[in-house]
Amino acid sequence: MVVLAIDRSTDVPSIALAADGQIVGRIFEGENARSADWPEMVKGFLSEHRLLFCDLERLVVGTGPGSFAGIRGALAFAQGLAIGIRAKRPESSADPVVYGLPSASVLAQDEGLTAVVGDARRGLFWVVVYEGARMVTDFRLVTQEEIAAAVPETAAVTTPDGVRIGALLAKMFGMRFRGGRSPSAERLVHLAVAYPEALVPEPLPIYLSPAVRT
Repeated sequence: MVVLAIDRSTDVPSIALAADGQIVGRIFEGENARSADWPEMVKGFLSEHRLLFCDLERLVVGTGPGSFAGIRGALAFAQGLAIGIRAKRPESSADPVVYGLPSASVLAQDEGLTAVVGDARRGLFWVVVYEGARMVTDFRLVTQEEIAAAVPETAAVTTPDGVRIGALLAKMFGMRFRGGRSPSAERLVHLAVAYPEALVPEPLPIYLSPAVRT
């Protein structure tokens, strides 16, 4: 199965291409690639691997939390691409399906508890706890004073928002804080293959902040 995974939930977007569960290529990792022509860059990326859009069999998108515009753009691209692929394929062939996985899930350790903490802005933070790749507690919004209580005592702590809240988490959790890092599309592929039951078909962005009154 040929899989294209996309994560644009942070300012370090990444895209990975896999065949039969093995990564065969990646782009954007470690680079900011938010230009409007990034879909054309993906087309060129596939061409480098002698593939067309219609060769893709599964599309996996990181659903956040994070940059709402980035996540929506990735989902719109994947969903539009899936429609175009279906239109070009014979009716008897398998339809490409768009799946989502929380971007936070790719930051969890393979073993043990991991609490992923993010900056929800306006004085709020989001916390989710994983045991391996399995979600133990769902996403919840907390104040700064409530972060420690939302994190199990044995959990390692990480964040996709290291620049903004890394120092705060290091002060709170000491050696339990494993630093900040961005979700990667490569890790999305690995989770999609290892835990297919976690995939969400026709996904929506994870948006946790309350609406702002105008």
